[in-house]
Amino acid sequence: MFDVGFAELFLLALIGLLVLGPERLPAVARTIGGFVRKARASWVSLRSTIESELDNADISAPIKQAQEEFKQIGKNLTDVSGFKPEGRESAAADSQSETAVDLESDHSQDSDNGKDKNV
Repeated sequence: MFDVGFAELFLLALIGLLVLGPERLPAVARTIGGFVRKARASWVSLRSTIESELDNADISAPIKQAQEEFKQIGKNLTDVSGFKPEGRESAAADSQSETAVDLESDHSQDSDNGKDKNV
């Protein structure tokens, strides 16, 4: 921000010593240091707030766009003839019935295998 080197700081300290004197210079330096510390903390706080708001704004736009696209896809799917939203339920019921058939066939194979072992 400010390009202040050692030479500039030394010159300011020398001028401050001549103007204020050795008794008041430490108190003034502490006061100025406190102001600088508060200003820096305020600047960091403001900067982090602005950055977080910009990040939130950048994130919310693609999310809203995706929501609109999903709504449009859902609308297109309901407009298609022959599309049934309850197809999910029937597909789940079909998969459950297939599982039940598989379990019955496994059980019958186990009982057949058990008969062979006893004989």
